[in-house]
Amino acid sequence: MTWHPLRRIVAWLDEPQPVLRLEIVRIFAPLAVLGFMSGRLVHADEWLGDAGFRVPDLGGDIRQPLYIPALPAGAAWAVVTVMVVSGLLCSMGVRARASAVVFAATLAFVGLSDRLAAFTVSKISPVIMLAVALGPAGSMLGVDAWLRRRRGEPLPPAVQSLGSVRFLQLMLVTFYCASGLAKAGGDWLVVPRVLWTHVHDSYQTPISFFLASTLPAWSWTPMQASVLAFEALAPLWFGLRWTRPYALLFGLGMHLMIGVMFGPVVWFALLMMTLLLGCFLPESWLARIARITAS
Repeated sequence: MTWHPLRRIVAWLDEPQPVLRLEIVRIFAPLAVLGFMSGRLVHADEWLGDAGFRVPDLGGDIRQPLYIPALPAGAAWAVVTVMVVSGLLCSMGVRARASAVVFAATLAFVGLSDRLAAFTVSKISPVIMLAVALGPAGSMLGVDAWLRRRRGEPLPPAVQSLGSVRFLQLMLVTFYCASGLAKAGGDWLVVPRVLWTHVHDSYQTPISFFLASTLPAWSWTPMQASVLAFEALAPLWFGLRWTRPYALLFGLGMHLMIGVMFGPVVWFALLMMTLLLGCFLPESWLARIARITAS
């Protein structure tokens, strides 16, 4: 006999979800990732090629599990060209699943090739795009879907059992929880002004300078506590139906503030906001968006 909680988990995994959730991620995630990569793409011969500094082969050192040698300049430019083209095609819905696979492969390659420049976006973006590729990406919105409508071909159901969406939801909640636990294990529980010190760092923007100069130092402590509580308890906030909308609003607001207060992190903020909207936007809103896009 199947254990009752296990049946509930399986039922939750199989519960139909609007395809629009995956489409939101498919459209906007590649744009955020390419925005993050833009500063590197223009220097492909130095980033991936043999014209710039490369960490030497450490011979299997645990800090370098895989060594990828520098590419010739032409090959480096070819890799970034394929990355940009596949990312834009995926976002536009042109052969979306195949484009997502190619985009994910290039992202994984550059992440492993230049581990010194690997950031959170570099590490999670290949997984996100692979999840997009494994779902019905491009079946509802995009160029290919528009062409199918023009030809009078039937479109796939707008609501399906989507393992990709469930994976992204679990990944996002786990990401927040792990981040919160790491903060709790660091200084966030013992130093009351950690967040206040962050706004004085090298990523400071005019907005963060204004806020740091205007708000009293003590006011950053409750904000620090709220961020910690949101992240560490994310499985609770997003797991309960009645707290989920408030968690979505808090997460969007948090990443909005991250984007405007820590300059180069804006692309990470946009990527996380995309995941939040795709994973947890209320179905009533998704239905309204579906009606608008179908008209």
